[in-house]
Amino acid sequence: MIAQSSTTTEPDLELIRRAQTGDEAAFGAVMRGQYEKTFRLVYAIVRHEADARDICQEVWLKVWQQLPGFRGEAKFSTWLHPIATRRALDHLRKRRRWFDRFLPFSTGDDPVVSAPEPVTTEDARQQSEEHERTAQLKAALDALPPKHRAVLALREVQGLSYEEIAQATGIPAGTVMSRLYHARRLLAKKLKEKP
Repeated sequence: MIAQSSTTTEPDLELIRRAQTGDEAAFGAVMRGQYEKTFRLVYAIVRHEADARDICQEVWLKVWQQLPGFRGEAKFSTWLHPIATRRALDHLRKRRRWFDRFLPFSTGDDPVVSAPEPVTTEDARQQSEEHERTAQLKAALDALPPKHRAVLALREVQGLSYEEIAQATGIPAGTVMSRLYHARRLLAKKLKEKP
């Protein structure tokens, strides 16, 4: 039986070694232990759940193919983040090219979600304010350029250091700091703007 502690975020090195030799059960355990964290990263970049799930499938296929090359010199998640980040950014580039070419008039594909019926007027006011804040934050995040959204997600969602973000994105640490600064500044500016 393959077990992985739910308290540890990094898979056991022995489990990875078994997965590297083609042990599908070991790979499945590694994937299950890292899937949600990977999904959160990808979703934070692409901002669309169905696309994020599809991208994660591509990520794990790529991980399966490249796993024999993992040497264990860094944490597994540090090795995994660049694969997930590149796939998410590639998806956005392809989607942007497709939209620009075939659907220049598109306004987006987010479904309209209605709030549940409030119980009291105070509940209604709180729900309305919360919904407004959430919508404003989502719109502000969606408006960020993908390169800024990616470093912001890696830092704020995944909690990576500047060096880990640099390794995940393939850019210098100084550029990471600059992009984070600009991403936060743009996000703050967008949040201050009235819709």
